[in-house]
Amino acid sequence: MASVYGITHGMRNHSVEAPRTILVIGGGVIGLSCALALQRLGSAVTLVEASAATRAASWGNAGHIATEQAEPIASPRMVRSAARRLFLRGGALALPPGQIAHWLPFALRLTRAAAPARFEQGRTALSGLLAQAMPAWRRYVADIGAPDLLREDGHIVVWETPESAAAGLAAWRAADIGTTRFTPLAEGELSALRHHIAAPLAGGIRFIGSGQVADPGRLASTVRAAFLAAGGTERIATVTAIDAGSATLADGTRLTADRVVLAAGTGSAALLRPHGVKVPIIAERGYHLQSPPGIDWPADLPPVVFEDRSMIVTRFESGLRAASFVEFAGHAAAPDPRKWARLRGHAAALGLPMADAESWMGARPTLPDYLPAIGAAAGILCAFGHNHLGLTLAPITAEAIAALASGTTPPVDLTRLAPDRFGRRL
Repeated sequence: MASVYGITHGMRNHSVEAPRTILVIGGGVIGLSCALALQRLGSAVTLVEASAATRAASWGNAGHIATEQAEPIASPRMVRSAARRLFLRGGALALPPGQIAHWLPFALRLTRAAAPARFEQGRTALSGLLAQAMPAWRRYVADIGAPDLLREDGHIVVWETPESAAAGLAAWRAADIGTTRFTPLAEGELSALRHHIAAPLAGGIRFIGSGQVADPGRLASTVRAAFLAAGGTERIATVTAIDAGSATLADGTRLTADRVVLAAGTGSAALLRPHGVKVPIIAERGYHLQSPPGIDWPADLPPVVFEDRSMIVTRFESGLRAASFVEFAGHAAAPDPRKWARLRGHAAALGLPMADAESWMGARPTLPDYLPAIGAAAGILCAFGHNHLGLTLAPITAEAIAALASGTTPPVDLTRLAPDRFGRRL
């Protein structure tokens, strides 16, 4: 079998005939990657996306391939520390009072998912995905003919006080960091970084085994171009209903196919609800600022996490991006300008060249156990709910979906990632 950017890797079954036609609902990084992988099976793939603009969380993230995040965020440690991480106390966790109807039920489910036994089960499942994430990324960029989109230079974490440096280092030493490792920053590395940072730096570590994309915008355009060049069809439309073999658009048009793949992010729950599948997804919103190109920041510096400020700064080809915040709300809720104001304050305090930065807000699709939904439900192939790890897990998710569509064994164990694991509403 020809390689579908490596989806034959880890498959043990003989392939059955691939579906002749497939609809993929959702054009973020997960949906677009799935469409490309399914197309490589020989299927005729139609990608349906609500907007041609790349404004989704898929393209507004920090560009970090976070292979070190092997522990689900729904953890005992996160629950214990939630109060001190609140936005009103200077942290990154925002629970807007006006959105309590959205986040309170979700928070209660998250607390249950963070129980030690369930957390350990989740860690096993997530570790299996992340162990394959970087190899899948290498296959992915090779397949689209753009290996330079992947930078495997790790990332840096820094602290601004001796106290936070000691506490942060201890926390990372106790954490499960998957296939990555880290080393303390040498004094020479810290000195070089201080040249670009106005605030004091008391210490830091460099991760090895993580990475970044060179530019999210170029990633989006390159993958879409590869998909279209190979005969894929893209349709800009809103999907109002789906089943195992069709999708209904807002104008009443009904598209049919042999299989349907649902990768609609926060919109996935509403499309599954008529089939009795309960998906307690929430819009976990993040904010960023991005400078224009040509700023004074080293082009070869990997992402830098300012852990005291819960902020990550990444140099892209298109400029410097500072990202932060975990805000639980409804997808349609208005952005909170205070988040951008705080980001601008952090940027000014650090001396970052972001005076002319543009602001952005997007919604990460998040499930209470902080695991994605990958698998079949009501006859529909699902790939959504990747929270902070959508970019990281896009290629391996696409390989798994292509395997399911072709009747072969996925390269990772999907048992605990079932889309209907939260029960069915009958």
